[in-house]
Amino acid sequence: MRILITNDDGIDSPGIGALAHVFRSEHSVAVVAPSGNRSGVSHAITADEAITMERRHDTSVLSYSCSGTPADCVFLGSTELSPSPALVISGINHGPNLADDVYYSGTVAGAVEAALLGIPALAVSLACDHTKPFERRYWESAAEVVRHCVAIAFESLRDATCYWNLNVPNRPLDSIEGVLVTRLGRKRICGRMVGEERDGATQYYRAWESPFETDRETLGTDIGAVHAGYASLTPLLLDRTAAATPSLDTLRLGNLRPTNSAIGPSRRIRFTN
Repeated sequence: MRILITNDDGIDSPGIGALAHVFRSEHSVAVVAPSGNRSGVSHAITADEAITMERRHDTSVLSYSCSGTPADCVFLGSTELSPSPALVISGINHGPNLADDVYYSGTVAGAVEAALLGIPALAVSLACDHTKPFERRYWESAAEVVRHCVAIAFESLRDATCYWNLNVPNRPLDSIEGVLVTRLGRKRICGRMVGEERDGATQYYRAWESPFETDRETLGTDIGAVHAGYASLTPLLLDRTAAATPSLDTLRLGNLRPTNSAIGPSRRIRFTN
């Protein structure tokens, strides 16, 4: 089948190379990935400037470097390249995308964009500690887990009402315990802003710290599974509507009429019953 690969680390990421290597012999693989690092951009799209797609000729599969975001890459790769992909794989990300990470991740957003287009999608991350620069990265292990999931469970993955988030422990393949279907855990992002004075203004930088993970011991969560040595496969829904909102049932939201009220130099609208 036709597989489109993207990521948020950039087209030269070893994670893209590992995925292309395991799928190119059995499938038609194309890569459309950002020209540089787009980590943390979530589902941003480029709306106010042109997007450039440049063919790369130094790769083993059809590849394009894109000036846009991961969401831009998936949209262009799915609508401008022919034929349209049967599956989008976003990754392999350098570092985990567990729990609350999914709201920030450009890697996960690549899968979301595909699902919005009705295309089955899988985001995949290597759950390594990127603060340890000399730690071994088992890209090939993660790629093999992806290949296994696609081969065994594609019929489940192809339901585009949801998308899938796969996190693989940074281990040799023979020491990964298996693949568990999980739910999202919870993290508390322990970041802070660091400011410095420069040229009469204060410039702030986000200083990331290790998050406090509340579900390390809960095997049913993605965090717990990865810490126990399993690859975590989490189905996520496009529809974010809450299943039940009983507290809203008693609110009377009808019969609102706008009245203009001048506040200072501007005019604002307030609502009264």
